Amino acid sequence: MKKNLLIILMSGIMLSPACADIQDPDSTEQAQVEFDVEVVTDKLSNPWGMAWLPDGRMLVTERAGDIRIVQDGKLLADKVQGFPEVYAQGQGGLMDIKLHPDYASNGWIYFTYSSPSGGGNAHTAVLRAKLQGNQLVNQEKLFQALPQVRSGVHYGSRLVFDGNGYMYISVGERGTMQNAQDLSTHSGSIIRLHDDGRIPSDNPFVNQAGAMREIWSYGHRNPQGMAMHPVTGAIWAHEHGPKGGDELNIIQKGKNYGWPLVSYGINYDGRPITDKQEMEGVENPVHYWDPSIAPCGMAFVTGDKYPGWKNSILIGALSFRYVARVEVKDGKFVREEKLLQDIGRVRAIEQGPDGLIYVATESPGQIVRLVPKK
Repeated sequence: MKKNLLIILMSGIMLSPACADIQDPDSTEQAQVEFDVEVVTDKLSNPWGMAWLPDGRMLVTERAGDIRIVQDGKLLADKVQGFPEVYAQGQGGLMDIKLHPDYASNGWIYFTYSSPSGGGNAHTAVLRAKLQGNQLVNQEKLFQALPQVRSGVHYGSRLVFDGNGYMYISVGERGTMQNAQDLSTHSGSIIRLHDDGRIPSDNPFVNQAGAMREIWSYGHRNPQGMAMHPVTGAIWAHEHGPKGGDELNIIQKGKNYGWPLVSYGINYDGRPITDKQEMEGVENPVHYWDPSIAPCGMAFVTGDKYPGWKNSILIGALSFRYVARVEVKDGKFVREEKLLQDIGRVRAIEQGPDGLIYVATESPGQIVRLVPKK
């Protein structure tokens, strides 16, 4: 394992509760923490998700469709075999990975990926399987977002277990804005299912004619980060805005998060999407970024390895190539600071079983961990 002896100094930036200008020149409050950055591996291709087996091995998904193994600090040459075909085009491919909360008893590993249906059509899907040696066995496809469409963007594709037998899946609107307000499609929504794929009877739209019964919330653009608050149990998610207007939200049953009826951003060509930033019946974000940071990956800090970080949210910034540490209190934004500036396009962040923070970047294709200075 390589060690980067550069000490990372973190600049704390105070921001308004509504809008995050992460380069606010008027910031006065500073925080300074020292830690080493250790390179776990730099031999990956577009890593998207990380999960640890009870024996300490790390499983890493690569967007092209491979599952890699890191053991004792080394990336093994042998890959996990048997994953079905993925649509690895545009933003699609093999994405998130999570172990079932009771993995020690049932052995289930869950994956999100873009599942193809031919003709260039694909959409977000969830598969679970068990690992036997280096082979995936007992595969079950638990969810397939519909309709499958010919588009290379906005799969969402994060997966969270809430500890109560439910799993949440983020699904992007696949590049068609109106999908996010259409309950007859899964696109642009957060899905809630039992961990075996069954639809819960108390989902908000189970009895609504024409609505997809799996939907928990809607009005989302492209949520590529999702995590459960370690104290409240609430599901938090962030999503890509257009040009400006990336959002951080608390996900609630049956709520509409507004895309594209409201937005803090504009089209990439400069044209307006809407003249509204708020609307009755639409949930306001806890926080938004303008300019966009292109958020991806998300984790709450739950341990005491990093003094002052407990219950903070760590969010990757693809565009600006850093990790944002966001402090929240009572469901409200407090402040943000930038970590690991210029580390690369951050795709995934996880807290490992050793209590350390692991960060995966797609450019370069590496995983690093943050080791506090003693």
